[in-house]
Amino acid sequence: MALSVQPDQRRPVLVVIEHEHDAAGQGRIADQLRRRYGGDYDVVDERSGAAGLTTLESLRDRGLQVALVLCDRPPNGAGEDDGDPADAVFGQVKQLYPEAKRALVVDWGAWADRETADAIHRLIALGKIDYYALRPWRSPDEYFHRTVTEFLLEWERSVSAAPREVTVVAPRWSPRAHELRSLLVRNGVQHQFHPSETDEGRTALAAAGLADVTAPVVLLHDGRVLVDPTNSQLADAYGVNTTLGEATDFDVIVVGAGPAGLAAAVYASSEGLRTLVVERESIGGQAGSSSLIRNYLGFARGISGAELAQRAYQQAWVFGTTFLLMRELVGLTSEDGWRVLTAADGQQARARAVVLATGVSYRRIGVPSLEAFEGAGVFYGASVSEARAMAGEPVFVVGGGNSAGQAAMHLSRYAGAVTLLVRGASLAESMSQYLIDAIDAAGIQVRLRTEVVDGGGSGRLAWVELRDRATGETHTEPATGLFVLIGAEPHTGWLPERIERDQWGYLLTGPDVMESHAARRWPLERQPLMLETCVPGVFAVGDVRRRSVKRVASAVGEGSVVIQQVHQVLAATEPGRTRP
Repeated sequence: MALSVQPDQRRPVLVVIEHEHDAAGQGRIADQLRRRYGGDYDVVDERSGAAGLTTLESLRDRGLQVALVLCDRPPNGAGEDDGDPADAVFGQVKQLYPEAKRALVVDWGAWADRETADAIHRLIALGKIDYYALRPWRSPDEYFHRTVTEFLLEWERSVSAAPREVTVVAPRWSPRAHELRSLLVRNGVQHQFHPSETDEGRTALAAAGLADVTAPVVLLHDGRVLVDPTNSQLADAYGVNTTLGEATDFDVIVVGAGPAGLAAAVYASSEGLRTLVVERESIGGQAGSSSLIRNYLGFARGISGAELAQRAYQQAWVFGTTFLLMRELVGLTSEDGWRVLTAADGQQARARAVVLATGVSYRRIGVPSLEAFEGAGVFYGASVSEARAMAGEPVFVVGGGNSAGQAAMHLSRYAGAVTLLVRGASLAESMSQYLIDAIDAAGIQVRLRTEVVDGGGSGRLAWVELRDRATGETHTEPATGLFVLIGAEPHTGWLPERIERDQWGYLLTGPDVMESHAARRWPLERQPLMLETCVPGVFAVGDVRRRSVKRVASAVGEGSVVIQQVHQVLAATEPGRTRP
């Protein structure tokens, strides 16, 4: 071991396992890490996989945190008799430190070597590494440090015990606390959670003068204290707009801040349109709860739904988009060529064009006995905020789509056992192949033709009853967590009846409008535009639209394309208007 980590030091550790390469390269990685990060992290480096694993076990036994593990492959095939040492190292790291970021170190240009490329593909597919890192060949090597810094940022966001801007203190299985924490996560607000029955929780409450309070308490870094706040009060506290200012007239109003709505906002605002986005819950929509999206263009290492949504939110905000969050809309009417939107609290805004990007929500599981455990073991969506609470526990994920697969993979880092329950006969019809392969490699059990029919516990979920749809047989199994990601229900019930929907509530657009009963009500000589509903100037994009492809990339595509059609409508309704 090149650097001794003292037992009383509690700084996170960066572990480097760099096998013997040429003399000029020995110690290069660890030296660069010490120079750049030595003020905040301890750096340990070893020369073999076996020594590295011994060090990692020692660090774990001493209760030290490991933030990053970098390991290369031995040169010239060394160690091949025992298999690839990197496989063994990363397989053990995942068990010892499931939250540590892991990367295979390769030389520049090594991706052209078939064996190295196969090793990268295999380790990523098996979930043993997060990505690869290029060995630094000069000092400083900023490309190498960018990779390391991104890894450390991801680690710090997920596990660091450092003080946060927001602290939530509540009973561990409080449904309301779960709702608040989920809201914070999906809106990209970093926070820490202290169960009120722990020493940390009691100390935090006592310091705030709330020792006897049992309701959820939110503590902000500037000293403000919120006791059982509403969603709007919480959002106000971390600085987002929940009320509309004096400006109520816009060129376009986007309803929904999921991927489709955010893309529409970015393109509309960047092209000079006065744009308002109204969102009833949190930035990112359903996609915001995804723990990792690996197949979105441009993010080779993958990106969480919340992170992607926050980047899009910031991008739209910088272009001048106005956001109105935590506001449920109850009406859409027409008035002198304007589309007027009304919120439940009476606030109104109007625009010449409206883009409906309200998305969908996960369908309820429909088992009455489980409803009492929502937030106390039963969760709708991936619920990233609850994953660490499932450490060592049996967990079930219900669903066969990509979101369910991503949730199962994320939970497998913590839970003692993860089982994916699928009503259908195959995953292939609804899940991407890369996820199917990853689930198999992670040892996640998949039960096809299986459904949940009952469940119970005392104060929190303790068991579920499963039924085999093929045989009808039922059996009971222990379960601490049940994560439900099944089907989808579009948010269209608040819209006026004249906006045509299909039998499931999805909005008809373009050619579908003229093939429906709504064709008789279409008032213009021109045909509806591709993404236009049966009401001129009202568009639908993303998951809420009939026939849409339920993928983040396609939602973003529709959100960007629809603005071109908005320009056409604005040009027709406002003679002389030209596109910026």
